[in-house]
Amino acid sequence: MTRSSSTAPIRALLAVSLLAPLSPPSASPSDSLKALPAPAISAKDREGHARSLSEFKGRVVLVDFWASWCAPCKVSFPELDALHEEFHDAGLEVVAINVDEDAKSARAFLAGKSPSMTVLFDPQGRTPEAFKVEGMPSSFLIDREGNIRFRHMGFTAQTRSDFRREIGILLGEGSTHVQQ
Repeated sequence: MTRSSSTAPIRALLAVSLLAPLSPPSASPSDSLKALPAPAISAKDREGHARSLSEFKGRVVLVDFWASWCAPCKVSFPELDALHEEFHDAGLEVVAINVDEDAKSARAFLAGKSPSMTVLFDPQGRTPEAFKVEGMPSSFLIDREGNIRFRHMGFTAQTRSDFRREIGILLGEGSTHVQQ
């Protein structure tokens, strides 16, 4: 696969993400769709180690796709990290996956930040492709069984409220099975 064809999905996300602040967040699939198994994905952490979603089995996982060029991502990133800090001990893991093609852009975005959530990097755009991401930022809440139960595109004050409600629902399900 050539470099230009591998970046086409990311370039398409750029075009859609420019509209995201003007559009309301997507409805949650649990309101109208059945839960679907989350794709088996992996991406590299800051140290270059491959990490996969399967590491978090038994926990509620919020997967967020972000990029340095995404204006709503600049607002959502610290909010997601705050949710991670607040709910981590109760069983939540937030995994923020950066899709910048240029590592320098991602590093510049993260300069001076020490997020407690897991931050991964996928410059080839394979993970958002597996999740069928349509815009930036896009977030998926996965239950303890590994099923996508809620999804959001964009980020607003309403998204923040929806996350809190949905995290509460998922943490309340099977809370005796928390894996630390």
